Amino acid sequence: MSNHDITIHTVSTDNEITRTANLASAIWHECYASLISSLQIDYMLEQFQSTAAVAAQIKEGYSYFLVTVAETDAGYFATLPEPDKNRLFISKLYATAQFRGTGVGRAMLDHIETTARHARLNTLWLTVNKLNPTLSWYERRGFIRTAAVVSDIGNGFVMDDFHMEKHV
Repeated sequence: MSNHDITIHTVSTDNEITRTANLASAIWHECYASLISSLQIDYMLEQFQSTAAVAAQIKEGYSYFLVTVAETDAGYFATLPEPDKNRLFISKLYATAQFRGTGVGRAMLDHIETTARHARLNTLWLTVNKLNPTLSWYERRGFIRTAAVVSDIGNGFVMDDFHMEKHV
C-alpha cells in the first residue's frame, strides 16, 4: 500500500471523537488482552480514551488524528507538544489488526516526525508496555529505551512501561 492510499486528518467533530473512542476500544481489547486484565483495559479506556476523555484532552492541547484507508478507519494517533522540553509526546499510536504491516504505522510516524520538525521540536517520546511486541517496531524506527517506568493510574492499576525517545 502506498502512502497515497492513506488519509490522515485531525479529529475535531463530535462524530470524529466518537469514532476515535470506538476505534480505541476495539484496538485496545485486541492488543492488550494478553498483557493486562480486561478490567484494566476497560478502566484505562474510560479514563483515557472515552469520548469525554478524548474531548477533554483535545481541549488541553492534544492533537488527535484519524487514519483511513479507502474510507475505512485504519488507526489513530495523538500527540502533545512540549516546547519547554523541545519534544513532542506521542500519546497514542494504534493501527487496527487489518492494517498492521501495511505501512499505516509508518505513515503515522512520518506525519508525527514532520509535525515535530515543523514545530522545531527535536525529540519524540512515548511510553510502551514492557511486554508489548511493538517495542521492536519502535526500535527499528530509531527509538531507544531511556527508562523503565511504573505509573500508578488509580483503581489499583499500574502501567509498567518503557520510556522511549527518538531524535528527529
